[in-house]
Amino acid sequence: MPINVVYLVAGLALLLAAVLPPVLTRFAVSAPMVLLVLGMAIGLAPLPDGLALDPVDVRPVIQRVTEIAVLVALMGVGLALDRPFSFRDRSSWRAWSATWRLLAIAMPITIAAVALLGWRLGLAPAAALLLGAVLAPTDPVLAGDVQVSGPQVIDDEDDDIESVEEIDEEDEVRFALTSEAGLNDGLAFPFVYAAIFLAVEGPPTEWALRWVAWELVGKIVLGVAVGVVVGWGLAKVAFRAPKRTLRMAEQGEPLLVLAALVTTYGLSEIVGGYGFLAVFACGMALRAAERGHEFHATMHQVIENFERLLVLMVLLLLGTAMTNGLLAPLDWRGVFVAALLVFVVRPLAGVVSLAGWRHRPDASGGMTRWEALATAFFGVRGVGSLYYLAYAAGQHAFPEERWLWATVALSIALSVFVHGVLATPVMRRLEARRDRFTA
Repeated sequence: MPINVVYLVAGLALLLAAVLPPVLTRFAVSAPMVLLVLGMAIGLAPLPDGLALDPVDVRPVIQRVTEIAVLVALMGVGLALDRPFSFRDRSSWRAWSATWRLLAIAMPITIAAVALLGWRLGLAPAAALLLGAVLAPTDPVLAGDVQVSGPQVIDDEDDDIESVEEIDEEDEVRFALTSEAGLNDGLAFPFVYAAIFLAVEGPPTEWALRWVAWELVGKIVLGVAVGVVVGWGLAKVAFRAPKRTLRMAEQGEPLLVLAALVTTYGLSEIVGGYGFLAVFACGMALRAAERGHEFHATMHQVIENFERLLVLMVLLLLGTAMTNGLLAPLDWRGVFVAALLVFVVRPLAGVVSLAGWRHRPDASGGMTRWEALATAFFGVRGVGSLYYLAYAAGQHAFPEERWLWATVALSIALSVFVHGVLATPVMRRLEARRDRFTA
């Protein structure tokens, strides 16, 4: 890609990152929607010679850019969650009930449903499983309108907040969707590997036990462990170092968060764990230290700005590619898969995962029926799906790759527009109902 085009896209992204958020706050329009449309419009204009937009040709670039975008978003999510989690506290596990249900029930159902649908539509089993794994995780990058806004800082003069653990207790929908997105971007990896193994090594009988032991269990445990250890160690230095000069929290040095991100991801990948899970766990471990400290908001602001820039660049280029041949291999099957995923598969999987669970709006981890329905519906697809497809296609040459790119791109675009239009009015309606209940 010509360097002048890179500068142009980066400049537009920076400008829009500064202008769009305050402009769109009053409208049922999200920044990702505007960026996709703008990218499509750019794609209809004459483009510079040598500008490569074929995802097969620029797959390594797509993989690295989307990888960084997801990592930055995951660190931001880890820092943003105000509700703590402790392995030894049963009440903590209950407070995260919706998250566990979405991960353990909704995500496998989505993978199985999309994979079965793809197989029935004529895809090879490996490609069908890959499609399910790629489209299953919800996205921490594009779902800002339905996620928590960021770490809250305790105001000692505010008598209405008794403890920092209670700050986000009232909005179960945002908490569930944020925590789900933070975890399932890493939990999709085992199923991506399963698709690769199915394509390369043959029937599951040849690799299933190894896959369960290592890809499904071992790498998850390692990733979480690395994230917790690095986050705890850096937090100990930043907040409680014996020497004042080492306490970065007191100095307000926000680059600590970027150092934590890169260190955690690198170490996790070296030891063989899932780096995505490690970064999310690191963010939560950092957040757990001095939970009400304003330094968390400072670090989150740095991450949020970086994330916004990366996402806008990705969406501009995605929109441009969509009107420059990316959707050429698309057929009715891809349209059917995308529509069914957004309107049927994810909502039903979410409803099933939350069904039969006590919907108590007055308890941590409880939801009203309307909140459960909103949580089931708003499973935004996004940048993570692009990363997983680029990664898998780099490991094995899937004959259906171009069709997969077209289908995934359409699914992301459909999700961005449908969820983007509905997010603002639905969340406002839920907040109004919640206010009436608590009044």
